[in-house]
This record gives sequence, C-alpha cells and structure tokens, in this order.
Amino acid sequence: MRSSGRGLAAAALLFALAGAEAGLHAQTAAGVRYEALIEQELSVSKSAESTAGDFRVVINRYWSFVRQHPTSGYADNALWQAAGLSMETFARFGEERDTYRAIQLFQWLRDQYPHSSFTARASAHVEQLAAAQTPAQTGPEARPQPQPAATDSTIRAVHREVLPEVVRVTIELDREVPFYQERLDGPARLFFDLKSTRTIPALVDATFRYDSDVIRHIRLGRHPNNTTRIVLDLDGVGRYSVFTLYNPYRIVIDSERATSVASTAPIAPHAPVAPITPGRPITPSANWSGKFSVARQLGLGVSRIVIDAGHGGHDPGASAFSISESELVLDVALRLEKLLLQQPGMEVVMTRRTNAYLSLEERTEIANRDSADLFLSIHANASANNTARGVETYFLNFALNPQAEAVAARENAASGRTMNSLPGIIKAITLNSKLNESRDFAASIQRALVRGMRPGNTAIKDLGVKQAPFMVLIGAAMPSVLAEISFVTNPQEARLLKTSAYRQRIAESLLAGILRYQQSLKKVQVTALK
Repeated sequence: MRSSGRGLAAAALLFALAGAEAGLHAQTAAGVRYEALIEQELSVSKSAESTAGDFRVVINRYWSFVRQHPTSGYADNALWQAAGLSMETFARFGEERDTYRAIQLFQWLRDQYPHSSFTARASAHVEQLAAAQTPAQTGPEARPQPQPAATDSTIRAVHREVLPEVVRVTIELDREVPFYQERLDGPARLFFDLKSTRTIPALVDATFRYDSDVIRHIRLGRHPNNTTRIVLDLDGVGRYSVFTLYNPYRIVIDSERATSVASTAPIAPHAPVAPITPGRPITPSANWSGKFSVARQLGLGVSRIVIDAGHGGHDPGASAFSISESELVLDVALRLEKLLLQQPGMEVVMTRRTNAYLSLEERTEIANRDSADLFLSIHANASANNTARGVETYFLNFALNPQAEAVAARENAASGRTMNSLPGIIKAITLNSKLNESRDFAASIQRALVRGMRPGNTAIKDLGVKQAPFMVLIGAAMPSVLAEISFVTNPQEARLLKTSAYRQRIAESLLAGILRYQQSLKKVQVTALK
C-alpha cells in the first residue's frame, strides 16, 4: 500500500510539473504577444498619418488579447493600455464613441480585476469621463440605457450605402457575435438576430426610412435574452449576400436589384471579369480603408500568381465521405491554372502538381523565389459538427475568434517549427507590410466564391473574410490569402465536391476573384489609344 501511495504521489507531482510547464509556456506566449501589441500602439501613436480606424484596430487587438488570455498577468495591463488608447483616439479625432469605449474598458478592468494595481485609477477615469459627457449625451432624449452584461457586444453603427451594383447595409460592432438571418415574404424583409448584443443609445428601437432603392427601411428592436433584431424592409431585391469584415467587426449585407440579377446558368471561365487589354490607365480603386496602399500609389499590377494546393503526400489534410482534401484541392488548383493561362499576360506557378509533400515554409519560398505578385493557397474545411458548411477566406494576422484559431491550428499542424520560433513569427505577423492588399485580395476571392458557387449550391453559406496566423502565409513577399472552399465533413457539400462540375465552378469562381482584384489594382480603358 505504501508503494502504491508513493506511485500516486509521484504521478501527482509529474502532473503538477506538466501543468506548471504548460502554464509557463502560455504565460511566455502571452508576454511576447503583449509586447508586440505595445510596439503596434507606439507605432500608431507616433505616426501623424494614423487614422481613427488605425487606433481602433490596436484597441480591438488588445481586447482580443484579454479574451484569449484572461488569467495571464498581462490581461489588466492590456485593458489599461486599450482604455488609454481609446481616450487618446477621442482626443485626436473627437468622436464620442471612443469615450464610450474607454468607459467600457475601464469598467471591465475595475470589475473583473479588482486586485490590479490599475483598479483605483480605472475607477477614477470612469467617474471623470462620465462627468465630462456633453449635455446632449445626458439629456432626456439620450436617457442612460442599462449597462451591457460583461459578455455583451455593442452595436455601434448601422450604415446604408447605394453602390452601382448593390445597396449595401453595414452593421458595425465592437467584436464578433453569433447571428441568425432569414428572408421572409409578405411583406418582403430580411432580418438578423444578433445574440448577446446591445446598441448605443442613439440606435435603441431606431427606424431609418429611405425614399427609394431596394432597402426602404432599417428597423432595430430588442428581443429576449439580450438579442437585437435588425430588420431590412425590401423592395425589388433579387439576390443578397452576407459577409463579415474585421477591425472593426462588421456584418455587411449586399442586396442586388432584381433587374440586375445574373443568370443562374453555369458561369463561363471568362464571364466574371473582362480581360485587360492595352489602353489608357485610369485611377485604381482605393483599399477597403478608403486609402491607397503603396502598391496602388506606385501603380503596381499583377501578372504572376502562385497557386498552392494545400497538404499532399503523407499529409492528406481533412478526410470525410471518401474525399481527401489534398486530392480535392490539387484538382481545383490544376483547373484554375488552365483558366488563368487563358488570360492575356498571366503567368502561373504551381507549388505542386502531384500528390507530393511540401513543407509550409517551402510553399512561400517558391513564391518568393519566382517573384510572384500574388499567392493563393487552396484548402478544404472540416468540422466535428457535420452541419458546418460554407466558404471563408483568410489573410495573415492574429486570429480574433475561436473558430479562426481552430482552423489555423488544423492547417498549421504540419509545421515543423518549434517554440523558439515564436518571437520571430509574431514579429513577422506584426510587421506584415501587405496587410491592406491581402485583405482586399481575400475580400475579392470570398465574394467571387459565394457568387460563383451559389448557382450550383443554393444553400451555400458565406462565412466571410477572416484573419489568422497561417504558417503558409508567413514570409510571403506578396499579397497572400488562404481560401477554404467548402466543408468535406458536410454531407451535402461533400456530394457536390465529388462532382467535376462543382470543382470546375469553384475554379471559375477563384478565377473571377483573382481577375477582379487584378483590375482593382490597375484598371485600363478597354479601348486602345489611337
């Protein structure tokens, strides 16, 4: 019995030591990421060209850090930095929502970390900021609303924009939330239920009316269990698409006018975007942020693209319903190569043409060695939940939600890197100079996938543009994205993925996204100069 007791004691000691080591690794990783965030904050604060949006990106990253490392010794520091940066944002740009955000962050620090050395100062800031609010904020027409629960997200703005092809509605929140959407008839309307959310005072039970064009009204209402319902009253809407963007988190709804609805016949390889022909250059479109990146300022274009079929060899990727991810994505990649080579002036480099294994690092090395202009890595998704479905596109950055973290962990499983690489990897992500163009490239690919694949899969789900630290994208010297083209673990999508027609449709959709991005960089008139 004594021997058994000693064995149990030894096992308990080993278990405790293993737990302590794991905790040490987690604390080290949190410290490295926190230091990277401090560097980002200093960079934004020192730059005279930084916008309010640039400040809010860093604030959101601090908040994401707290959500991911709530028990680390850096969590209260991150909240303090984020709240202080919110105050600085208000001081620079004068937008009241930044004061509101600072109050929220200070309150969270005060309530969730009562033993922090910052708690007393956080409480003082809450009182000072509340007292400094303008009469318009504290008058009867802006009566204080109940404070959101600790887990609630805040809906900060709802915008409607009339564009040439669609009418766009954008719902902006302070962080990602789950939502349910449904289209109803009699009368025609589209509604979104956003769980665990509250609105800013100006949006409580608000109704916005518009004179014409597809979206006639936007109505917000409160439902049980802290759910906000947003209803779009429709008039002459043909099709609509929903996608998400980040920094800040936004739900974007594009409603197409019924008269402009495209045919649901199979798309032709050259139909999505007209080929570029020699002509007079015209002004390129701005980035998603409304600015022009260095690439656009210099008038850079796209001619050579690397197509990377994920996994291969002894790394088959996800497998389900007799589908191997490595075989599937290679087939789609080869189809895409044929389509791209039909485009004038387009060169294609393939990372693999057979069932060969390449390390994640070798793939970007190929792109850099061949001086590629774009890097597209093609993958298929998987989930333990066989109802999960849809398409999503990633660009390189830190993950902002558990779903993105899980996908990155699965796709990075083949990496041979060790923990001593962590500081260098985080630095590479932090200093990612291609962020704006990669985000735009991802948005173009995502939109083209949803539009192009919907005729063959009416139940397709738009999972949006997301960000995550994919090893295959780190080190690429050009805009780089990773596309998850469907879930092999979903029975309905698996049936489609087994067909040649659906695989061809995916390739054609990817082509459309590449060409659309290419033309957004450097447009030319279709008539040649005389």
